Amino acid sequence: MILTVTPNPSLDRTYEVPSLDRGEVIRATGERMDPGGKGVNVSRAVAAAGQRTVAVLPLGGAPGKLVADLLDAQGIEVAPVPVAGATRSNIALAEADGVLTKINAPGPELTGAERELLLETVRLQSRDASWIACCGSLPRGLAHSFYADLVARTHAAGARIALDTSGPALLAALRERPDVVKPNAEELAEAVGRPLATVGDAVKAAEELREKGARAVLASLGADGQLLVSEEGAWFGSARVDAVRSNVGAGDSSLAGFLIAGGHGPEALASAVAHGAAAVQLPGSVMPAPGDLDPAAVTVTADVPADRALKEPVS
Repeated sequence: MILTVTPNPSLDRTYEVPSLDRGEVIRATGERMDPGGKGVNVSRAVAAAGQRTVAVLPLGGAPGKLVADLLDAQGIEVAPVPVAGATRSNIALAEADGVLTKINAPGPELTGAERELLLETVRLQSRDASWIACCGSLPRGLAHSFYADLVARTHAAGARIALDTSGPALLAALRERPDVVKPNAEELAEAVGRPLATVGDAVKAAEELREKGARAVLASLGADGQLLVSEEGAWFGSARVDAVRSNVGAGDSSLAGFLIAGGHGPEALASAVAHGAAAVQLPGSVMPAPGDLDPAAVTVTADVPADRALKEPVS
């Protein structure tokens, strides 16, 4: 079982519109409603792979109930943490030309008691977990040290933890030695405070995160592929993608693929790459099922192309 923790989940409403015209009444041509949040997406990808997952979520108000109902309909077990504030509702406006405009709400402010209840719920639910994946931004009321505290408690209980966050929350958590951190290229550059222009730059940045405490770094480099850097060495993975339809949730799908395959070594990296490549070829935030994967399109090598320029360099 893979346990996911999403401290700031959301109810995501997407409206398809011909074009976005400020100040005008716009009639949507389509709409959909999805449970949102990076950890939620990891659970959705794990469930799509046919494996058990439990999602720990602070939920409040009518939006929170809808999130729980939507996940239940997808066969995902929810361990709710009741909070007084309403779960945030995010809005995405998808134009006919492919441009996506997102409005993300801040979410509720958690109290000290709600923070402790969240941590205790994770402890209780983690007894049967092979991995705990903690993902996303922190809501108001949780300090940057929240993930660090969660990593420390997880290790004290003998469990393994993967962390997908950024900024001060990521840097604070490194001192507690998370088993895996999963930044994208932009988050990796932010963490080391310098631009990344080549795959080699990304490897050096990942090694710096390891020096600061991360036991392994799984870095998504967008269209350039993915890196895994651990004490055993570094590997580079890439996949052939025929057509990109949507990159929403692709990184979350990659993390799910990595953990499903054990969360260790080049085989897990190959699974991460396969899941990420499949996700970008599916519409919206649809998570890939086993039939969507194409392992033959994936290449993983220990001969990391350090001099290769990134197609999307981060300044």
